[in-house]
Amino acid sequence: MFDGESLNGWRDTPFAGHGEVHCQAGVIVLGMGDPFTGINWTNEFPKLNYEVALDAMRLTGSDFFCGLTVPVGTNFCSLIVGGWGGSLVGISSLDGMDASENESTKFSSFENGRWYRIRLRVTEKKIQAWIDQDKLVDVDTEGKRISVRPGDIEMSEPFGLAAWETSSALREIKFRRLGSSE
Repeated sequence: MFDGESLNGWRDTPFAGHGEVHCQAGVIVLGMGDPFTGINWTNEFPKLNYEVALDAMRLTGSDFFCGLTVPVGTNFCSLIVGGWGGSLVGISSLDGMDASENESTKFSSFENGRWYRIRLRVTEKKIQAWIDQDKLVDVDTEGKRISVRPGDIEMSEPFGLAAWETSSALREIKFRRLGSSE
């Protein structure tokens, strides 16, 4: 999804107060926004049974450096990494509750200037996410209302990456479709 040289296939998300987005040395840099900066994928993307993986790093700031918004069937949600003051991981939203207040809520320490491998899997029955080798999200979605948090993050649909009052770097952005046995 990212060739390491250009923003082909991506566009800036038109958030009010967004920071600069550019490529440099094989990474996409999301400059600090007031509050958001983000990018959207402009090509087709599956709605279910896929896995996304990328490396993300917080450069400066103290909030989420990876807000990964994805489709879940006909709905959308965001995996938040480093939110609510820098350490929260979770899905926004499940049954109308943010990543900070639902069953997916976890806390982890994130250092500025360090790459983290983020992997998100969406199937017909689950949303799962790993950071490095640790599975931090494992949500059964049957019977749950899946949505993004109301507000500007909705502009990240159907597939987008964003940072909140933080500058971040992204690289090695890839996705794959999952087979029926995965």
